[in-house]
Amino acid sequence: MQIDLSGRTALVTGSTQGIGAAIAAGLARAGARVAVNGRSRESVDAAVDRLRGQTDGTAFVAAPGDITTDDGARQVAEAVPDADILVNNLGIFGSKDALEITDEEWRRYFDVNVLAAVRMIRGYLPGMKERSWGRVLNVASDSAVVIPVEMIHYGMSKSALLAVTRGFAKDAAGTGVTVNSLIAGPTHTGGVEDFVYELVDPSLPWEEAQREFMREHRPQSLLQRLIEPEEIANMAVYLSSPLASATTGGAVRVDGGYVDSILP
Repeated sequence: MQIDLSGRTALVTGSTQGIGAAIAAGLARAGARVAVNGRSRESVDAAVDRLRGQTDGTAFVAAPGDITTDDGARQVAEAVPDADILVNNLGIFGSKDALEITDEEWRRYFDVNVLAAVRMIRGYLPGMKERSWGRVLNVASDSAVVIPVEMIHYGMSKSALLAVTRGFAKDAAGTGVTVNSLIAGPTHTGGVEDFVYELVDPSLPWEEAQREFMREHRPQSLLQRLIEPEEIANMAVYLSSPLASATTGGAVRVDGGYVDSILP
């Protein structure tokens, strides 16, 4: 397939590392002008430099700002007044005993993983509808469907994100704008490496620790390995393209077969 995003502007939240950075790189290789977002100017500038090296100097825009706040979202909007493609990738995760999750932690997970995405959709969806073209992609998780006992608060937030996606897809019905969720499976990022070592023997070498984690904590995976961020990015680029014009309101799985269901 030939995916050409030339002339399109994309904003990827939480894109200084991990899945977000991989999606930003993938969109840029397809020809998009990509805004890189993170909380600090320093982290964003460093990420832009790395991404330019990976993509042969493709145009990137620095868009620092903490989008979990109104002020931060306004800061991002000043850097990127309009976007044709919005990828809500920002998210937090971590393990915690179910009965020890505090009210504050429940609220924090909802604020970061759900409300930040809503805030960005509210800012950019009207312009997409006016231009009769746009792509909104919310990066969810297999944990939205298969709630992990060790992080119920995270699973709850990603389930809510699926509902947000479906609702805004209905709001955009008939406008030429699509709104979808991407259900990412267990993915190999620096943060996930730390998470894995919370659950397995920290003295194990990484490859052995990964296998132990998948065997003991994610046995449903048909890949039987962690997914690489670039594999998530490939689906994100497709869903951001004109080729995905008939896919909206969906929860598209890139989960390595983790969710044991024929449908999402």
